[in-house]
Amino acid sequence: MTICLLILISTLTNAQISDKIRVTDMLHIKSVNGVSLNPAGTMAAFTVTSIEADTDVKGEYKYINQIWVVPVNGSAPPRQFTFGKESAAQPVFSPDGKSIAFVRASEGKPQLFLLSLEGGEAVQLTHFKYGASNPKWAPNGKQLIFSAGISLKELLRDSVLNPTQSIPKWAFEKPGFDQNERLIMHTEKPNPDGSLNEIRAYLDQNETEHKAKVLTRLQFQEESTTSNEISFTHFFITEAQPGSQVKELTHGFYRYSSVEMSADGNHLYIAGSMDSSLHPDRVLESQLYTANGDGTNLHLLLGAKGKAYTGIKLSHNGQLLAFQSSNTGFAEIPQLSVIQVKEGSGNQVLTEYPLDRAAGNLLWSKDNKYLYVAAQSHGGAPLYRIDVKSKKILQLSDDNAGISSADLKGNTLVYSKTEVADPFELYAGDTLMKHSIRLSQLNTEWLQGKTLSYPEKHSFTNEKGQPVDYWVMKPLHYKEGQKYPLLLDIHGGPSAMWGPGESSMWHEFQYFCAQGYGVVYSNPRGSGGYGTAFLQANINDWGDGPTRDVLTALDKTVAEGWADTSKLLVSGGSYAGYLVSWIIGHDHRFKAACSQRGVYDLSTFFGEGNAWRLVPNYFGGYPWQADVKKLLDYESPITYVQNITTPYLIFHGENDLRTGTIQGEMLFKSLKVLGRPVEYVRHPGATHEITRTGNNRQRIDQMLRTYEFFERYLQMAK
Repeated sequence: MTICLLILISTLTNAQISDKIRVTDMLHIKSVNGVSLNPAGTMAAFTVTSIEADTDVKGEYKYINQIWVVPVNGSAPPRQFTFGKESAAQPVFSPDGKSIAFVRASEGKPQLFLLSLEGGEAVQLTHFKYGASNPKWAPNGKQLIFSAGISLKELLRDSVLNPTQSIPKWAFEKPGFDQNERLIMHTEKPNPDGSLNEIRAYLDQNETEHKAKVLTRLQFQEESTTSNEISFTHFFITEAQPGSQVKELTHGFYRYSSVEMSADGNHLYIAGSMDSSLHPDRVLESQLYTANGDGTNLHLLLGAKGKAYTGIKLSHNGQLLAFQSSNTGFAEIPQLSVIQVKEGSGNQVLTEYPLDRAAGNLLWSKDNKYLYVAAQSHGGAPLYRIDVKSKKILQLSDDNAGISSADLKGNTLVYSKTEVADPFELYAGDTLMKHSIRLSQLNTEWLQGKTLSYPEKHSFTNEKGQPVDYWVMKPLHYKEGQKYPLLLDIHGGPSAMWGPGESSMWHEFQYFCAQGYGVVYSNPRGSGGYGTAFLQANINDWGDGPTRDVLTALDKTVAEGWADTSKLLVSGGSYAGYLVSWIIGHDHRFKAACSQRGVYDLSTFFGEGNAWRLVPNYFGGYPWQADVKKLLDYESPITYVQNITTPYLIFHGENDLRTGTIQGEMLFKSLKVLGRPVEYVRHPGATHEITRTGNNRQRIDQMLRTYEFFERYLQMAK
């Protein structure tokens, strides 16, 4: 009897262990994006991102994108459409529905490929020297429009895109040189002992061969390196036949972001920034333009100083253009609008819609009466339907799920959805998202037998009278009457938003719950998904106010009675790395803390990070202004470093230029001088995106180091 009981206990224990989300389950998650419907609305193409073992490097993993197709009536399971070592992405059905154009790398550059639904090998359509991305079929079904990035040096030399060998209107801003002198291409033989022009040619050669990097740009920091190179996005068109000539649709020293072509092919609508007298790094504005179908006769449709126009989508009848606009240099939600663009319609009627959410994935209904958009809201990313005439907004999906990609053809709506039960799957329904069916089972197999922790939503009203949402996830196999460690997890941005419909934290939350921790997370003031007033509630207040919100969520969770107050933990990345540091400089309740890729001194962040515009946007100025400097010092966690006694783990990617590595070094060195318990982890080659799209071994490393660090100090509480 005793032996049987022991066997039963052992079996139950092993079952409980096996049903946990493990750290390596991160490698099993497949995500869905790039949803595209055929014209008949009967077949969907979509991109599946998976993580696979790198056969070339032992112990490493790589991201692979492949295109899948599925009938939307669920009559057959999805089938993989592209294969091979090279990823495939951005699928778009041809207007006749017989083939799919997509993007795949070829000789180091993205190029367009075409694959027939009847089978056979993919045919490479472009061998364009600048590459080809974002394919879009011309309405005639015979041509493809695409975009390509071109550097300033390439544009100056290109006899087709710049036939007159013109130069930009803006000054290059290099000291000691006027505009014309700096833009001259030196033809002299490089000679360090030669004439002045030969010396200049020698110095140019050193730059070309990466012996020197001369920086004259304001926006010289990229994500992982510094660069003085300026690039421009242009649009092109080509026949959907191999070897066809590529023709340019846009020209000049402009930066375009999106293009739409009218149904008759006679008109283009383009969003982008103009060639002004100011250097591109100083121009935050963008405009809407119209042009002939071949790109000629470009002229301004909408534009204003201090305004940015983006995200255009033309209605099927070609009469209405949806877009978003926002003021530059401030934290705000873009305004969703529609303008009448039908030729000969007289005065153009502009209509604004009261969504008060950052809209994405704009889609028009077939009858042009409705505009569909996805937007983060209250912890999810619902899909909305907007009546263009009445302005009535109907929320089609709930706040417990996130719609990451969608397409609409006729009466069929296909969409990718994230929810707690499934990180990513594909669904199809009608135009009201009714009678939906699940089309994919991409994560079903590895999730089978796993026990998940489900978040419980709560809210409270802060001292500003604003409702603050927070979610509580109890430990896996929670038992009434027991006490558990509680992790306060904080989101970054500061304008990000977390919730059941947000996919980036799905695995981390589940992992820590599986390790026996409770997790509480919230959307404090300054978060996205709650409207303009809430988004701007942390202007001039990155520390005190948001801290009160996240700690109130923690206090209310503790008041439920199951959290061990001697085992409280706190973690967060980016802006949340900042807030973790601020909190432990003012509050000593936590047993251990962890910051990833944070900002700790706002004055040096202004100079070090490529996200430096957060400083003037949120604090109204620059460090050399006395009143602003005083505010920045008050709002900087480094100011309170002497108060930090909590054991502290600090992460930073060595190639992170969004926040900058000096931020972590300053905080770590200060704490070491003070003799405080601190550990600093640098991940070689990692950027700010390490936990989302970074090296998978480093992603696992960061999560395990965090868990180990927490456990090290939690054991001291026993």
